Amino acid sequence: MTTSDTRGEGLVAHTRRLPVEEAADLLALLPADRPLSWVRRGEGLVGWGTAAVVRTNGPTRFTDAAKWWAELVAHSSVSDDVEEPGTGLVAFGSFAFADSPGDSVLTVPSVVVGRRGRTAWLTTIAPAGRAPDPAPPHLAPQDPPDAPRDVVFVDGALDGHRWMGVVAEAVARIGRGELDKVVLARDLLATASAPIDVRSPLHRLAAAYPSCWTFHVDGLFGATPELLVRRERGLVTSRVLAGTLPSALAGGDEASDLALAATLSQSSKDLEEHEYAVRSVADALEPHCSSMNVPEVPFVLHLPNVMHLATDVTGVAADDTSALELAAALHPSAAVGGTPRPAAAALIAEIEGMDRGRYAGPVGWLDAAGDGEWGIALRSAELVAPDTVRLFAGCGVVGGSDPEAELAESQAKLVPVRDALTGAVGARG
Repeated sequence: MTTSDTRGEGLVAHTRRLPVEEAADLLALLPADRPLSWVRRGEGLVGWGTAAVVRTNGPTRFTDAAKWWAELVAHSSVSDDVEEPGTGLVAFGSFAFADSPGDSVLTVPSVVVGRRGRTAWLTTIAPAGRAPDPAPPHLAPQDPPDAPRDVVFVDGALDGHRWMGVVAEAVARIGRGELDKVVLARDLLATASAPIDVRSPLHRLAAAYPSCWTFHVDGLFGATPELLVRRERGLVTSRVLAGTLPSALAGGDEASDLALAATLSQSSKDLEEHEYAVRSVADALEPHCSSMNVPEVPFVLHLPNVMHLATDVTGVAADDTSALELAAALHPSAAVGGTPRPAAAALIAEIEGMDRGRYAGPVGWLDAAGDGEWGIALRSAELVAPDTVRLFAGCGVVGGSDPEAELAESQAKLVPVRDALTGAVGARG
C-alpha cells in the first residue's frame, strides 16, 4: 500500500551556493517543526518543511518508494548551481525493518542545507505551479532546544531476564543446526514530564559521537555507526559492523583499550559473526558491481561506548541502480537479521517478542541522480508520543554466544540515546 500527497505534478528545486560559514553548524539551523538530519563530523544534510511525501508498507515498501521517486524526478524541474551529490532534488527516508505492516517514509523537504568540506549549499523545493518565494529563507541558528526533563526509563516488551531466555533459545536453535546466526533486539521506554524536542538529543548525539551519522526522519532519530551503502558517482561503499565489546570494560585508558581491541580481533565468536555479515553484504552487492574489494581482515572501530569489528566493502557500480535500490537489496544484512536470511527472519518474528518498526531498517537520503547514503537505524529511538521515546538495541547471536554477555552488550548499545535524553553525554571525540 502506498499513500502520497502528490498527484504527478512534480516539483521545482533550486540549489545555490552558500558561504560555508552559514552552514558551519547544520543542526543549529533546524527549526522545531519537521526537522530532518543526516550529519557526520559537521558535514551532511539537514532539511525542514514538506514539499512531498510518500508512505509505503509491506513487502513492496522499497519498490513502491523507488517508483514514486523516479516518477517524481521525471516530472520535476531542477536548477542546480553546485552539482554535488545531495544537491538538487533530495529526499530523506526511513524504512521498516520487516515486511509486516508498518509505515516507511520518503519525504522531500521544502528547504535543504548541505555542506561537504568547503562547499555549502541551500536548496529550496516547492510544488510545480506554485508561485516561487520572493526570497530564499534566511538562515540563522535557532534558539537552543529545551532538554527533556524528568526522564524515567522502564522495560519495553521484555525485561532483561526474559530477554536472556530468548537469547538462550536462539543459541539452542543454532546448536540444532536450524540457522547460523540471528540478531535479537530489545527495547526500552523513556518518558519525560513534557513534550520532547528531538533536536536536543540530536545535538547531544552529534557532539558525543561525531564519527557516527546523526539522523532524524519522521520521529526516528539516533547516531548510527553503520553505513549500509553509499552510492556516489559510480562508486559503491558499505561499512559492515558485527562483533562488539563494550569499551567500558577497558577502564578508559589507552593501554586497556588496546588490550580490549586485541581481544575483540582474536575472538572466534565475534570473527564468526562478522564473517557472516560481510559475506551477506558482498553477495548482495555483487550483482550490481563490475568489481569489488572485500578486505580479508576486519579492523577495530573505536566508539566511546563500544568497539566493533568493521570492514569497508567497496565496488564500482555496473548499472544505474540507485542508492535506495541498493539499500533494498542489502536489507536485512546478516548484521541486523542473521543468516540464512529466511530462517533468521522467521526466528526473529517467533521469539523476539516485539515489533521493531523502523529500528534496524535503512535510513538516509537519495538525490535525483540516484546517489545517496543509507545507514542502518541503530543506536536509535522513536518518538511514540510527544513525551515518550522507545529506545532499541540488538545483538548478534551465534553458537558461542552467552546470554549474560549479550545483555551487557545491549545495555552498552542503549547508552548513546539514553545519555542523550538525560544529558549525561558530553563531547567525547
